[in-house]
Amino acid sequence: MMEHDGADEAGMDDMEGEESLEAMKARLDEMEQEANKLKQMQARVEKEMGQAPGGLDPKEKEEVDSRSVYVGNVDYSCTPEELQQHFKSCGTVNRVTILTDKLGNPKGFAYIEFLEVDAVPNALLLSESELKGRSIKVQAKRTNVPGMKQHRGRGRGGIRGRGTRGRGRGRGRGRGFSPY
Repeated sequence: MMEHDGADEAGMDDMEGEESLEAMKARLDEMEQEANKLKQMQARVEKEMGQAPGGLDPKEKEEVDSRSVYVGNVDYSCTPEELQQHFKSCGTVNRVTILTDKLGNPKGFAYIEFLEVDAVPNALLLSESELKGRSIKVQAKRTNVPGMKQHRGRGRGGIRGRGTRGRGRGRGRGRGFSPY
């Protein structure tokens, strides 16, 4: 019978471990190179589309919003082409955006961007008009101002919070309230 030396087996394990480590490093380098290529492609596409990386600056966004309208109560089966057809009498439609949820289902409202600012008042006249059996609501698009939602969503009790006046006896339906 032959006896194996424990040192030989440990040496074999080290070599296999080094090989797998080198393979992992090579794969990591490949992934990093691929990520850099994707970033370059994205920057090139944004440049070709005429946008600065990261989107529009606030002045451009305001200008686009001044040419856009919000359309509410849009039928869920309505397509961008149908909306464009409905609003073509107002002016040249540049873009139709129907907002969707995470699953891709329409939320029931859309934004329409025109080429000219003059088209917005004409589009507002189409409010309460009927599209696919529903009365649509048309409003001028608002420009979102960062920080406007500062005091919303603070939970129960608003700014003051809950429980600042003792246990709330004599104020509303507190503990132990029974209407019957």
